[in-house]
Amino acid sequence: MQITAIYPGTFDPITNGHLDLIARASKLYHKVIVAVAVNRGKTPLFSLEERVNLVKAVTPEFSNVQVIGFDTLLVDCAKQQGANVILRGLRAVSDFEYEFQMAGMNRRLAPELETVFLTPAEQYEFISSSMIREIAQLHGDVSCFVPDVVHQRLIKKFS
Repeated sequence: MQITAIYPGTFDPITNGHLDLIARASKLYHKVIVAVAVNRGKTPLFSLEERVNLVKAVTPEFSNVQVIGFDTLLVDCAKQQGANVILRGLRAVSDFEYEFQMAGMNRRLAPELETVFLTPAEQYEFISSSMIREIAQLHGDVSCFVPDVVHQRLIKKFS
């Protein structure tokens, strides 16, 4: 059986921690769909199109990774894309409660989808997109936390 994983998130912006999970997932699954969410509950720094393009710009080395944008329920997007697995990252214990609730709700809405959690490599455990945005907005150096193309876009956005 060929397994397709969907890795959802706002990716605002994509970080080296996200890339670490994408790289490892690309070795575990036949296909990995990075699904960039609109997320109406947040006001993103980058538009959906910009975020999709940034993710595409930093993932060309992964032949089995596809990048899409979506504005639906995750389970509906996963079904539409033929995904079997929802991939989620867990950085810290504080992420667990929220992710556990989401996994339970997604299981209730689509019992055929499994949620799998991956933890990032140790050097990425503390990185979050919101922290990156805040540091960049205050003109701090985020170059070691994000791919170069993302770093350049952050500099441009806050100049």
